[in-house]
Amino acid sequence: MPIEILMPALSPTMEEGTLSKWLVKEGDTVSSGDLLAEIETDKATMEVEAVEEGTIAKLLVPGGTDGVKVNAPIAILLEDDEDASALDGYTAGSGGGSTPAQSDQATQEVSSNTATTKPAAPQAAPQTQAQTGDRIKASPLAKRLAKEAGITLADVTGSGPHGRIVKADIESFTPAAKTASVAQAAAPAPAPVSQTTEVGAVRSGGADYLAKLGVEAGTYDLEPLDGMRKVIAKRLSASNNNVPDFPLIVDCEIDALLSMRKELNAQAPEGVKVSVNDMLIRAAALALKNVPAANASFTPDGIAYHKNADVAVAVAIDGGLITPIVRHAENKGLSTISVEMKDLAGRARDKKLKPQEYQGGTFSISNLGMMGIKSFGSIINEPHGMILSVGAGGPRPVVKDGELAIATVMTVTLTCDHRVVDGALGAEWLGVFKRYVESPITMML
Repeated sequence: MPIEILMPALSPTMEEGTLSKWLVKEGDTVSSGDLLAEIETDKATMEVEAVEEGTIAKLLVPGGTDGVKVNAPIAILLEDDEDASALDGYTAGSGGGSTPAQSDQATQEVSSNTATTKPAAPQAAPQTQAQTGDRIKASPLAKRLAKEAGITLADVTGSGPHGRIVKADIESFTPAAKTASVAQAAAPAPAPVSQTTEVGAVRSGGADYLAKLGVEAGTYDLEPLDGMRKVIAKRLSASNNNVPDFPLIVDCEIDALLSMRKELNAQAPEGVKVSVNDMLIRAAALALKNVPAANASFTPDGIAYHKNADVAVAVAIDGGLITPIVRHAENKGLSTISVEMKDLAGRARDKKLKPQEYQGGTFSISNLGMMGIKSFGSIINEPHGMILSVGAGGPRPVVKDGELAIATVMTVTLTCDHRVVDGALGAEWLGVFKRYVESPITMML
């Protein structure tokens, strides 16, 4: 039976993507691990590898197609014992699904895009016997391993797409598993979920939307949203609407911090240059460890208190932004943070981050000080409970010991999720952060 190659979910937020380019053509023979296509998601551009062995019978979605839904069929693969006649009477959606990058040997080469978090599209539940009529669906590698081990495929529970038996199922199979398979087979199968593929669909309505607001047609150019901008709009609109947030603002004198940075860089090894942002990451991480109740996320079932300070830092890239994460920042020195952040930011701009390097985190920092912004507030990036917005430092008049003086002052705004962090707790965290910034030597203790 023909094998459907499905549009894979390559990031937790992906609902659809752009099939940028096919790396194979109809009639090509592919093996597990061969590159099939380049796919752009809301977060990344990825090269997707083949799961199964066989011949590409048909490419259902042309290269360059936008808006391809996750789990929609994009190509048809025939196994070694099949020819073109197997496609007679075939309709898309009736074959066994094979999602690239989800299999015996599948891997992904990932380059990144913007940073948000959302549960991945659910995968099909394992089926007890991957059968169509009298034929059991199994990958060629699984068939070979089963034959060598003397295992009957009918006794094996398939954990692959649509219950397909894969390598891991053969390797983990024990005689006792047969009994479990029979018991599972007796359970009613879930009703299939219908899918509609919106391939190459052009979303209209932008012109009508502007016309209703009094903007005349022809006075603007309407550029379609790309995947990143769609997700930014969706995620931040949801956060702005659903999260009851509030800002806390404080000024920090940073003369001591700037002086210490200058001294550190004068003695740092070659290739290491500590930035103000690196020092703020360290100060924020230490403050999260000092005030652990603020290192938290809201969930419908309760508040999650994080054990580590994983600090996400906003980095501007073409078309949007991404927040690579310095994990366990509370345990890292300034030179380590500096080197790691330089590497993360560079690969973020080159779109070469791995998903685990920008997904998750417990806290965010956004710094627009280098762009001359004096102060601003940020929208919380769920599931983070707080985000710190850093403005530009500059000379300002201050009162010291009852006398007017000049100091380098930086304004920071802490936006808090009121479901997790109330005003007193946010103020406590901000006070600890301010102490670390104004007495940076304490960051070394």
